[in-house]
Amino acid sequence: MLKVFLVEDEYIVRNGIKNNIPWEEKGYEFCGEAADGEIALSMIRSTKPDIVITDIRMPFMNGLELTKIIRRELPDTEVIILTGYGEFEYAKEGIRLGVAEYLLKPVNADDLLSVIDSLADKISEKKKFALLQDRYDQDMEESNRQKRREFFYHLVTGDYSVTEILDRGSELGMDLSAGCYNMILLSVQSDAHASEEFSRKINKISAELEQLEQDERAILFDRDLDGKAILLKADSEEELSSYMESETKRITEILQGHSGIHYFGGIGSCVRRLSEIPQSWKDACLAFSHRYLSEENIILDSKTLKMSPETAREEAVVSSIDPSVFDRTKVRNFLRQGNPCEAEFFVQEFVKETIGEAMESTIIRQYVLMDVFFVVTAFLDEIGVGREVITEDESMSPLVAQQNPAPQAYIQRLLEKAMELRDRAAGDRYGDVVEKAKEYISKNYADPEISLESLAAYVNFSPNHLSMVFSKKTGQTFIKYLTEYRIGKAKELLRCTGKRSSEIALETGYQDPHYFSYVFKKTEGMTPTQYRNGQE
Repeated sequence: MLKVFLVEDEYIVRNGIKNNIPWEEKGYEFCGEAADGEIALSMIRSTKPDIVITDIRMPFMNGLELTKIIRRELPDTEVIILTGYGEFEYAKEGIRLGVAEYLLKPVNADDLLSVIDSLADKISEKKKFALLQDRYDQDMEESNRQKRREFFYHLVTGDYSVTEILDRGSELGMDLSAGCYNMILLSVQSDAHASEEFSRKINKISAELEQLEQDERAILFDRDLDGKAILLKADSEEELSSYMESETKRITEILQGHSGIHYFGGIGSCVRRLSEIPQSWKDACLAFSHRYLSEENIILDSKTLKMSPETAREEAVVSSIDPSVFDRTKVRNFLRQGNPCEAEFFVQEFVKETIGEAMESTIIRQYVLMDVFFVVTAFLDEIGVGREVITEDESMSPLVAQQNPAPQAYIQRLLEKAMELRDRAAGDRYGDVVEKAKEYISKNYADPEISLESLAAYVNFSPNHLSMVFSKKTGQTFIKYLTEYRIGKAKELLRCTGKRSSEIALETGYQDPHYFSYVFKKTEGMTPTQYRNGQE
């Protein structure tokens, strides 16, 4: 039921309008009245009427002043102006302000009701369109997440100028203006990584973490598979430091509230400019790389890791080194779970923590290089790639690397190459999963209940994991692929059958024919009827 509010300073006129129209019988709620704009304003803000009827000339605040505020604060509210014969200039100003209608006094109840009925149809159409738009936006939420992931990549790589960061962030609903910034990287894993139970748990954890954004100083991004990045901002370093401490505690409490998971976090450094966020990201990556070197279930601050470099005489180094300190397991874990972009940070911290200044020793360096090489080749054998790709590349030979004055660069390159081969092999395996997903869509597109969650359960992936894999392999999000598939089928039915649009909607997974028509026009630029008639 649409709500109507009346503002009129003449009591007799106001009372006549209020009492001479059977509001409820005609389908309206008369939600309030006032004698001038000033009194009316607070009441209108509270009741949020769909239609305001207001006189132009009133004491304290006239109808045009009231209209300006209504148009600014309640843009969906329609305004009807009541005016006398000598107030045409006022009426012209009202039209400029976007007044829906204006009527000359004295007002006839039937004429006023006719105008209100006409506006009611207009308002209903607007509300219907808004509901369809909201539903479409919800359906496209996966696409919005993908846009946020892409934005985050450009933010931390420094690809965007400050103006581009602010503009594109604003388009995605992010206010990035602040005095300083810091970054938290977070990963959540489980032994039963692909199980439905873990998928449900990850979804719940994600929902709880997203509550952090209720504070406008926190912005969350999906960074990679089951991983998050949290950008925190504040007006000063002191405020940010305090906020970082409280949010780290809150995140830890959220994660510790779930059994059967393992988590690790890395905190970057405080920076004062948007253009310096890549440095905070780099420092966060440095701390985050310790998830292969440190105990699980901690959030590590990068500032605790920064140490000044030291050197030592080779003889002292060799005599003091403990061969058992080199832990192959850490390298193997990184090869299994790490990302190529993390190799630089992992190698830097791995060498510092497990070998340290012993890398200055030629003997130790040769030992480490050979050992890493053997770990990599064994890993490639394990995943079915074969060591030939590495051993046939002369630049990857540890014998060549032993003469290299920068052995860490060699280890980094070796690990990056191994993970590139791993991801290529995984991509082939993911190709089978995506084909299975496409087959499922082709058989179930008519089911209105099909969703990313149901598809993920079918292929035994977490929804977030499947979303990223599907987008990477197809170049489209799941919902965009499903929508295009459904509309493609609808186009076939429109051209090849005489079925009504409502029938075609049901056959292509749309229970609401109006929503089907909305999506069709959104994707094809024309209505289903226009398409059937061959209009371009």
